[in-house]
Amino acid sequence: MGKIIVAGIGPGSKEDITPAVLDAVRGADAIVGYKYYFQFIEKYVPQGCECIDTGMKKERERALQAFELAEQGKTVVVISSGDAGIYGMTPLIYEMRRERGSDVEITSLPGISAFQKAASLLGAPIGHDLCIISLSDLMTPWEVIERRIKAAALGDFVTAVYNPKSNGRYWQLYRLVELFLQQRSTDTPVGYVRQAGRDEQETKVTTLGEFDPEQVDMFTVVIIGNSQSYINDGHIITPRGYYREQANRELKPGQQIMINSFRTIESELRNKDIPLDHKWALLHAIHTTADFEMERILYTDDHAVETLYNKVANGELKTIITDVTMVTSGIRKGALTRLGMEAKCYLSDPRVAEMATAQGITRTQAGIRLAVEEHPDALFAFGNAPTALMELCDLIRKGKAHPTGIIAAPVGFVHVRESKHMVKPFKDIPKIIVEGRKGGSNLAATLCNAILTFDDAQQLKPGRDL
Repeated sequence: MGKIIVAGIGPGSKEDITPAVLDAVRGADAIVGYKYYFQFIEKYVPQGCECIDTGMKKERERALQAFELAEQGKTVVVISSGDAGIYGMTPLIYEMRRERGSDVEITSLPGISAFQKAASLLGAPIGHDLCIISLSDLMTPWEVIERRIKAAALGDFVTAVYNPKSNGRYWQLYRLVELFLQQRSTDTPVGYVRQAGRDEQETKVTTLGEFDPEQVDMFTVVIIGNSQSYINDGHIITPRGYYREQANRELKPGQQIMINSFRTIESELRNKDIPLDHKWALLHAIHTTADFEMERILYTDDHAVETLYNKVANGELKTIITDVTMVTSGIRKGALTRLGMEAKCYLSDPRVAEMATAQGITRTQAGIRLAVEEHPDALFAFGNAPTALMELCDLIRKGKAHPTGIIAAPVGFVHVRESKHMVKPFKDIPKIIVEGRKGGSNLAATLCNAILTFDDAQQLKPGRDL
């Protein structure tokens, strides 16, 4: 009884064929394969070796011929591009042996897969967990393929895509991009390589938002990065984590927990394609509340967080006024000290009770009136009292208050929605608003912290001042 050696000859370059495969070819009595592949091994084929080549989609015929020759006592090498075990001939050979009840010995020799070759040309895109998906639905129902695409996108896998397009399959790659964009940001790196390792080789690095499926054909491998992948000097890098681990040793335990929490929240956002400063406020809000409804109800004016941070950084904004002491307590003292800021609540000021009684208003209203007299251009943050927010709006309309910014997050059932509606007409004041009934002192405080730490947003590295 002979044997069958299933050999992966690599993606197409003679230099990428392994020595073990070349030795198998040199010792073969017969070689079976798709006719296109023989050009890569012809100089190694021994004299007298029987070469059987067939056209495309003749895999079963090739496997059957290999068994018939091996059962005659011959050593048969079945060649397959890339790695024969990845969308290649190896699974078919093993299945046919079971079907035939054959005793033919089978050996599988690995080769360099097309996705590995493509990855090496693109830089280092497969440095972390990855998966491979074929878009060919000849043997797999599209419903199954689509479930796998969704799982890969949701699981944040680096994803290599085989068989992305053909003359008859033009829409599947568009659908894959659509599904990935539901889970990944538009700046996710994408690389594709056509005819990897061959004379016609073409390489392109782009992003998920800019990726054009029309530039891809059946000879192309597409690689989509994960949420940590980035483009540098025309290459895609997916970090394994060595530098992160080095940096993590310098972090406090609380900060590391917060960083991991933010990464988890970001991965679960329904819409990742949002401005950075809005995302930074949103991540803080969800981290504080564990409430993903914040995606729907957190409103920020365009560039509000970035604008307010810049005013802090250049010294224009020095004071934060809060409606209740719980908001003041939640603003990080380390950030205030680092930035030369002050956070004040006037509720404990002895003048407040006297004014509230004399004028028939709430203590929080009185606190805001006093605050405006002394700090009319502060950042005002509300997490509890809608009447205090309404008071500020009235003072703005009377020209007595000129806030640098407003955080409107009072919570409750009476006048809460209305107080937030009253803020919106002030177009020239940067605003952050928690819409509807929801809010709270913790939310108002964390939104202040988002402003004070906006310079950490790009690296997604919260918690510096914990």
